Amino acid sequence: MSNKIALVTGGSRGLGRDMVISLAKKGLDVVITYHSNQEATIEVIKKIETIGQKAIALQLDVTLISTLDDFVSTLTNSLNSNFGTDKLDYVVNNGGFIYYISYADTSLEQFDDLINVHFKGPFFLTQKLLKNINDNGSIINVSSGLTRFSTSGFSTYAAMKGAMETLTRYQAQELGSRGIRSNIIAPGAIETDIMGGAVRDNKKKNTQLASHTALGRVGLPHDIGSVVAFLCTDDAKWINGQRIEISGGYNL
Repeated sequence: MSNKIALVTGGSRGLGRDMVISLAKKGLDVVITYHSNQEATIEVIKKIETIGQKAIALQLDVTLISTLDDFVSTLTNSLNSNFGTDKLDYVVNNGGFIYYISYADTSLEQFDDLINVHFKGPFFLTQKLLKNINDNGSIINVSSGLTRFSTSGFSTYAAMKGAMETLTRYQAQELGSRGIRSNIIAPGAIETDIMGGAVRDNKKKNTQLASHTALGRVGLPHDIGSVVAFLCTDDAKWINGQRIEISGGYNL
């Protein structure tokens, strides 16, 4: 029996890197997409192979909607060549970035960048992948704690994530006839390199965020990756249409 396969966008660094490693530890093979950092992607693939799983990497800029059909075609060929199937079991829409900017100062260009990477891109990529997703597979989208509480500077980013939360429920409803589940995770503050490592490298900010968290610290990538890996198992077969916040109890 062949291993199940997960596709993770933005899997070469940050949360995505730990997601793919956590998935490999669960016995899944992985397809990683990366934007530009091929060197980091090669390192992640080597790590997955040491765990005993297979991984391939494909370049993708999810904001370029016109390229998605070509990406799906390349993906299908790569799946056949490397895994002997054109099917996936799990799609994790993780790739993205953040602009820290007030609502009043947000430009049309910044708005378009964020809607393309956090909503329009995942919307149409997943739609185009539906023929590749096995029945009884699963979609995992990524939101943010910032949809539950408001923090100045994140209005546009959070609005896009709110749209993904709504889409997730509709995916769960409309794809349920195929047994395909859709859930969305909402990380809190995590120590990664996003926004220049603002949470990881700024001790004052890190301490301030930890002081508002019930468990007394900010998150680490493994806190997120392990939940994504769980959602990509049969143990999570009855979880559907849910927003799962992973924040250690921030701003309770």
